[in-house]
Amino acid sequence: MATTFPLPPGSTIGILGGGQLGRMLALAAARLGLDVVILTPDEGSPASRVARRTLVAAYDDPDALAALARAADVVTYEFENVPVRAVEALTALGAQVAPGADALRVAQDRVKEKTFLNAAGAPTVDFAQIDSAADIVAALSRTGLPALLKTRREGYDGKGQAWIRDATQAAAAFGTVGGVPSVLEARADFRRELSIIAARGRGGEVAFYPLSENVHEGGVLRTTLAPAEVTPAVRDEAERIARAVLGRLDYVGVMGIELFDLGEAGLLVNEIAPRVHNTGHWTQDGCEVDQFELHIRAVAGWPLGDTTPMVKVEMTNLLGDEVDAWLAIAAEPNARLHLYGKGEPRPGRKMGHVNRVKAR
Repeated sequence: MATTFPLPPGSTIGILGGGQLGRMLALAAARLGLDVVILTPDEGSPASRVARRTLVAAYDDPDALAALARAADVVTYEFENVPVRAVEALTALGAQVAPGADALRVAQDRVKEKTFLNAAGAPTVDFAQIDSAADIVAALSRTGLPALLKTRREGYDGKGQAWIRDATQAAAAFGTVGGVPSVLEARADFRRELSIIAARGRGGEVAFYPLSENVHEGGVLRTTLAPAEVTPAVRDEAERIARAVLGRLDYVGVMGIELFDLGEAGLLVNEIAPRVHNTGHWTQDGCEVDQFELHIRAVAGWPLGDTTPMVKVEMTNLLGDEVDAWLAIAAEPNARLHLYGKGEPRPGRKMGHVNRVKAR
């Protein structure tokens, strides 16, 4: 029987992925009276600890996908490296999946992503497809120096990247990223990093949160301050970009779009994430409807809800043993602690975050 929207309370949301984003999506779904079933290859995942049911199997396991399709009224995913073939298999089984496979195809390949963005009217840095070290030398005339080499696929939080400051470093840089297909990007002369969290519903309606200002260290997000201080022109341009990207993908759900603020030269898109996003965690304690509830509402066909900020928030990621300060953080009067239920706090591992609420 075909799924009809909006899904009523008591319906089941399937989530591909059992990490912290899946956990927070499951908690948001529960608040709306919706059940969640998780498909993850990991035993005891953060999301499975708060979900009604967990299927432990590879993402492309045909039996597990069939079980998920039977159990869920709609399926979504919590990270962009879910195999596209898994979404295609679910669709072939008659499952409703949102966002769709096209969003994954674009986001999983940095060359495809930037090509797509430019076609959608969303500007990026100059870039070139790289399949060998010789390609890097030829592409430097286009990108200039320094330039950033990134693997085309996978890689996150600064992994799979190498800066090239001289043409003689081309071979070494290609080796550093594993000698795999890559993209060479021109350096963006930006003043700060911004992001916009946007959502599109099943009827094409869109919603935006205010922009956030983000600080990264070693490729890992450290802090987000939101709402960011931006001009109306910057806000309007970010929303134009988001609307164009969401519409071109016929997207349903929440998307994070990372931006470079060039000042008078405008905005460039760094990358898109077809999912809830780390730079949107501030919404949990800053808005009437946070990004996790917004995503569940969108995929379930509900009204998107109010994204208006109530307060200003500074979000800080807790990496590795920084989580050991949980008791001191919990004692702060304006701190809202969010822990992910992970095990060993390895260096650089995201163990939780804290939202510090500030007066507007």
